[in-house]
Amino acid sequence: MNSSLRVLPSVAAALAAGQPVVALESSVLAQGLPIPANRQAADLMTGAVEAAGATAAVTAVVAGVPTAGLTDDEMVRFLRREGVAKVSARDLAPAIARGGDGATTVAATLQIARLAGIDVFATGGIGGVHRNASLDRPSAVDESADLAELARTPMVVVCAGAKSILDLPATWERLETLGITVVGYRTGELPGFFAAETGIRLANRAETATEIAEIFRAERSLERPGALLVVQAPPVEHRLPGSVVEAAVDCALRAAAAEGVRGAAVTPYLLAAVERETAGRSLQANLALLESNARLAGEIAQALAGIELSRCEVVYRQQFSREQEASG
Repeated sequence: MNSSLRVLPSVAAALAAGQPVVALESSVLAQGLPIPANRQAADLMTGAVEAAGATAAVTAVVAGVPTAGLTDDEMVRFLRREGVAKVSARDLAPAIARGGDGATTVAATLQIARLAGIDVFATGGIGGVHRNASLDRPSAVDESADLAELARTPMVVVCAGAKSILDLPATWERLETLGITVVGYRTGELPGFFAAETGIRLANRAETATEIAEIFRAERSLERPGALLVVQAPPVEHRLPGSVVEAAVDCALRAAAAEGVRGAAVTPYLLAAVERETAGRSLQANLALLESNARLAGEIAQALAGIELSRCEVVYRQQFSREQEASG
């Protein structure tokens, strides 16, 4: 565990005991969801992780300190989002130096979770290749830092695919180019965040958390540097038809272009616009998939802990047997 990192005592105790821990990002709470839905999301996600028998660790930069696990008072402060910056991987060092509060994106959460020794991370949707929302720069390509961090961080990341506001075929091509292993949990198709179908077929599918844990263990044995990206569709009762999502995103993109929205402001703007276009249905889908992903991540963390425990038992028995033979 990195000495510059602050780990909440409950999280540190779980890691030291080899118990399952799941990292959660804080940017979805401080920037991604409106108040008071962000409070609901925090409760749903942490509750789902705990219901699966794991410990939840929300990552952030707290008063300049990279942190795995927030206290109740810190969570309240982040949910109020007053003076809380959005921190990606490239922003971590400046945020630490400034000594302020920073809510971590997927990319930054991957870094902090890895430093803490956490192997499983749950989020809503990853970033990817943006659609062209800028009419004055038609050739510009905006690609999320999430993809680069996924390519170099060995961790299980559970999500509902890439956000629907993105160019999903282009994002899928980048995932393939970067060599990021993608496994569908009980699906053979890449989900589209709010929607279950995108028309993008997956090569790998798993039916249980144990299967996913075994794939991750195999990845580590090969010393591959990247993440294992686990994708699952949003819950049936909350998922939206692809045509509805696409129409809402098109309207949101036109509005963003008209208002000159660019850079880090694009994603929250588009998500809020899609929520308006779908009369709030996308927000309910977002909350449901965040909870579902957190639950699956908890189950995978449990399965990984079980695999490691079994491996330790085998090593112990082998050592015990050798000692018995040596003693005659």
